[in-house]
Amino acid sequence: MQNAYKIAVFEGDGIGPEITAPTVEILRALSERAAYDFDFIPCAAGAAHYAQFGESLPEASMTQAQSADAILLSAMGLPSVRYRDGTEISPQIELRKKLDLFAGVRPVRIFPGLNTPLKLTPDQEVDFVLIRESTEGLFHTQGCGEVTQDEARETLLITRETSEKLFRFAFDLTKSRKASGRGKGRLTCVDKANVFRAFAFFRALFDAEAAKHGDVQADHAYVDATALWFVLKPWEFDVLVTENMFGDILSDLGAGLMGGLGVAPSADIGLDHAVFQPCHGSAPDIAGQGVANPMAMILSAAMMLVWLGERHDCAALKRDGSQLQAAVEAVIGAGHHLTADMGGVASTAEAARAVLNSVLKQ
Repeated sequence: MQNAYKIAVFEGDGIGPEITAPTVEILRALSERAAYDFDFIPCAAGAAHYAQFGESLPEASMTQAQSADAILLSAMGLPSVRYRDGTEISPQIELRKKLDLFAGVRPVRIFPGLNTPLKLTPDQEVDFVLIRESTEGLFHTQGCGEVTQDEARETLLITRETSEKLFRFAFDLTKSRKASGRGKGRLTCVDKANVFRAFAFFRALFDAEAAKHGDVQADHAYVDATALWFVLKPWEFDVLVTENMFGDILSDLGAGLMGGLGVAPSADIGLDHAVFQPCHGSAPDIAGQGVANPMAMILSAAMMLVWLGERHDCAALKRDGSQLQAAVEAVIGAGHHLTADMGGVASTAEAARAVLNSVLKQ
């Protein structure tokens, strides 16, 4: 069993460095009390780096990411810094494609203390996972779509190879959630197969994989109906799997159910690499003020610990990941150390310190 792990750290733009520093501090503290060590490797990338040096993701940073055991990536991009074609700087998408991180994992969990817009009864528990294919779909021609004076075109790509890997991952996650007592054993394929042949192909590949998993309840939903049901009955979902753009949109809707992007973590996972990052942007309007919400970043780090623990069969990592998630939920539930976006007055450092104190007491 490996006991030392190299973590490539991209601190990002805007509020990125402010939420990365306390997250790394928490990870250091956890490793100091456990039987594993972290080597944090700072990696340059992002809009500010592009504005200064003309490249958004240096080759040296990509090399560090490829050789790391995991990648911790903070908020990236600045609205004022763009490529020549007008699109924003997004090295996180470059990493997904380069490292073949085909499975974008977006947990949606409503727990006590979250300012959800939903009115839930005690028996209506919202705890589901959206899996977004993260390397192709409508993002396939990102940066190279065809634009003329009179029209513009982007190409949606769905391949058998990527979709089959995605669906195997989704069925495995569905089974592991059920085994842990977190899920119903239900996997929903979200598409638009009634209109587009590409999505009929996507659905057919899903059905072929579903035939191999009789212990999972596999079903389908159109993306527009799914958006409706996210609002009307989100407690009925367990695991959902969908195309890149649909997943991009639905994941933000899922974050809205939790009360905002400030508590929305994510992971982009492939066969050999994984990136863990908050779903939110770089919020340059509050950068440097010390008031950013660090919870999504910390929850993403918790996902990283669990993933590393499962990958390397390390019980201590899996335990600490679960305890770190529980600590975030406890702090939010107590309501004493919340940042402004959650209705409180705590600083970034105060909120993170409360999480650290909570997890060290466990």
